[in-house]
Amino acid sequence: MAKREESPIGIAGGSSSGSPGGQRGSATRRAVRPRRNRRSDWARRLVCENVLSTNDLIWPLFVVAGKGVREPVASMPGVVRYSIDEAVKAVSEAAGLGIPAVALFPYTEPALRDERGSEALNSGNLVCQACRAVKDTVPEVGIVTDVALDPYTSHGHDGLLEDGRILNDETVEILAEQALIQARAGSDIIAPSDMMDGRVAAIREALEDAGLTDTQIMAYTAKYASAFYGPFRDAVGSSGTLTGDKRTYQMDYGNTDEAIREAELDIAEGADMIMVKPGMPYLDILGRLKESFGMPTFAYQVSGEYSMLCAAFERGWLDRDKCVMEALTSFKRAGADGVLTYFAVEAAKKINDA
Repeated sequence: MAKREESPIGIAGGSSSGSPGGQRGSATRRAVRPRRNRRSDWARRLVCENVLSTNDLIWPLFVVAGKGVREPVASMPGVVRYSIDEAVKAVSEAAGLGIPAVALFPYTEPALRDERGSEALNSGNLVCQACRAVKDTVPEVGIVTDVALDPYTSHGHDGLLEDGRILNDETVEILAEQALIQARAGSDIIAPSDMMDGRVAAIREALEDAGLTDTQIMAYTAKYASAFYGPFRDAVGSSGTLTGDKRTYQMDYGNTDEAIREAELDIAEGADMIMVKPGMPYLDILGRLKESFGMPTFAYQVSGEYSMLCAAFERGWLDRDKCVMEALTSFKRAGADGVLTYFAVEAAKKINDA
């Protein structure tokens, strides 16, 4: 008896009576039907590969001086700067929704900015006050704090500026001190976003020497010199102060191998987690880092991504509910263990309602 042949996709061939030339024609039996697993809601849920949960969300918040303040950020619809008392209320709401951590960023008054970013080393600055207040009220929520000088410098750069050049090693010394001050104020995760060489090692050494061995470091490992940061700079008040650009320390958006080298260094220097920033335009970087190192890897859905989507939502060009969840799930699919997103509270409500 002749052996039946199979097509490359596993569909049985052979003759069939009732069709000219022994061919099956349009009646070909299809043994492989991927749509079977899509036909019903319960089946789709059973085979779903990536699911976004509230555990995947980190909510960035902007803090500002004052009391009872919720000040809208014009270029980020729905985002506000919170006074510390209002920030505590907002974090309490986030905790109730199951969001595990928040990231705090300060709006520093122009009068407090100087060439060296001295306010970064003030243990009573906005970020440190906010850390203490959140820990006193919502101790179960993790706090991520940004280590860089750009919210505090009069020139808007992440490091010390001299004759148009960013000083690496001198900046790193200040960053290590800044990290210590934040950790002592209650920060759980120190997140250096400056992209200076050697800063992770310096921060880790400083934390260890101070006995703060449990403080985690989430390194902004692959932070690109991106045009998507504009609204964030409005939110922290640095857009009007920035002189020049940041291309001598932030990464070239055409590079991928460089991200691998940066990750190798950050991990060797003591980072507990690594991050890719921006998020969606760099999903390939995110996937490559996760596959290469297997480290806890995060993505930051930055202000420009957020505002771009909001602009389309306001014009009715995109469905807000669907697009928010699709965009956030794309980070999970690419390999992210979590996402810093201004949609965190909104997404958590949708997840909980579902």
